[in-house]
Amino acid sequence: MVSSFSELDGRLLVIFDGHCVLCNRTVRWFLHRDRLDRLRFSDSDSPMVAGFTTRQEIGSPDAESGPSTILVVRDFGGSTEEILLRSDAALAMLSELPRPWPTIAASLRLIPRPVRDLGYRLIARLRYSIWGRLEICPLPTTEERGRFL
Repeated sequence: MVSSFSELDGRLLVIFDGHCVLCNRTVRWFLHRDRLDRLRFSDSDSPMVAGFTTRQEIGSPDAESGPSTILVVRDFGGSTEEILLRSDAALAMLSELPRPWPTIAASLRLIPRPVRDLGYRLIARLRYSIWGRLEICPLPTTEERGRFL
């Protein structure tokens, strides 16, 4: 596993709910398709993430329902650090994948953000009741460990 955020080296940092079955499946989907090695992942319960969310004054997740959104951070700790939420985060992740995913992301950006985020919030609200909740976060495989913080 990567030991610190300083090892991101220009990659996007994806902070996700490690207890959410849907979120874990989505991370696995991205891992399988990220052949350009542009994404790094961290569970929202990570102590390193806690320091970041405190610094950015991002509300702490509710322990029972988990984080309400995925976070994607560009240029972590840099002068142009940018935090993307909800559908913007998902589209940023798709944009980092090989073709055809950037084209699909660009097409989805034509949908107004409030509409995209409405769909995102609906899925986020229902994710535990539909897909379930894990008691512990799954460990990455040996091949995946270098992609997680």
